[in-house]
Amino acid sequence: MNIVVLKFGGSSVSNNENLNLVADKILDFKRKGKSVVAIVSAQGKTTDKLINEAKELSSNPNKREMDMLISVGEQVSASKLAIVLNNKNAKAVSLNAWQIQIKTDGNFQKARIVSIDKDRIIKELEDDKIVIVTGFQGIDINNNITTLGRGGSDTTAVAVAHILGAKKCFIYSDVDGVYSADPRKIEDAVKMKKMSFKEMQYASFEGAKVLHDRCVMLANKYDLPIVSASTFNNHKGSLISHEENIEEEKIKTIIKNDNIVIVKYKSEEPYSIVEKLNNKKVTFGNLILKKKSIEFTIMKNDLKELDDIEKNIQNASIESKKMNKYKSKNVTKISIVGSGISNNKEAIKETINTFKEIKQHIILFEISAFKISILFNRIIDDKYLKTLHKKLIKN
Repeated sequence: MNIVVLKFGGSSVSNNENLNLVADKILDFKRKGKSVVAIVSAQGKTTDKLINEAKELSSNPNKREMDMLISVGEQVSASKLAIVLNNKNAKAVSLNAWQIQIKTDGNFQKARIVSIDKDRIIKELEDDKIVIVTGFQGIDINNNITTLGRGGSDTTAVAVAHILGAKKCFIYSDVDGVYSADPRKIEDAVKMKKMSFKEMQYASFEGAKVLHDRCVMLANKYDLPIVSASTFNNHKGSLISHEENIEEEKIKTIIKNDNIVIVKYKSEEPYSIVEKLNNKKVTFGNLILKKKSIEFTIMKNDLKELDDIEKNIQNASIESKKMNKYKSKNVTKISIVGSGISNNKEAIKETINTFKEIKQHIILFEISAFKISILFNRIIDDKYLKTLHKKLIKN
């Protein structure tokens, strides 16, 4: 059986017109003799809408119930797409995570996949059906519905592709690949034909929105190439795989991330805060430990996790005396990604020169084998991204 796994993001399934485009793309693969499994996200901004509605009911809604709520968006997308395909005289079936036993741990809203039972999918494929699977969700050991966190449908797609032995995983969105910078900000951004898993993983972690970093880590682990392409055109996408040129020093992409904050705690025991962040599985970076304080960067969306940690600390009277309310500040981080970049002296020089006039706002300049990162203590203008892109990216 020649199985192909396709994932379609929220913009791809956002309305009936787009659902028909997705169906036609699936049928193109079917006509080529492929057995198709499609993973879908919720339509458009459905998940955000459900989260906001829950917050109107409670300032701190229970995480289990939130997973029950926000998991419905993918079910709507899956069933609608199956309806469209059946209307086009193709046999299609939509399946929930529990129907194919996507087992996860019990970490609500940030669950990790433990196992997947492929038998139901194989049975439907053998019956010549197109299988539509809800992304982003699973079930724990007690059959509670769990969700995988932001970008979780990408992770579902790669996990399902691996379990089924697919040769590639195609991830479709509203952009037709990985670019040298956000094409919505940089008009002459260049599409990358190929990127290594390591480069893509760094880019995703630093804020590139094309692929979720967890899905790239999983693809890297199982050596499963990913093709990033567009639902809305037939342009060739970007291939993410293990292929690397030995000692290549080419810069692949520059990411400007304005969706992070610097958080600062004053504490008698700053290391204990690191432990609490880790126990809560909060993703943080650029950690600076001082004698009586701690600073780190975190995504804006994860600030609520810090509020939850503080509530737990306040319940323990001894610890609460040792820790003050955190302070946060919106900042910008610019990351330049490419293999061997630490040896690219010209790139380092041009980066330093680009930010000379605002050097007083630089609080971290980090160089490693795959990236250069500059952290600023405020939001900086997009013009610096444009200048840097012009200097570093060669068509």
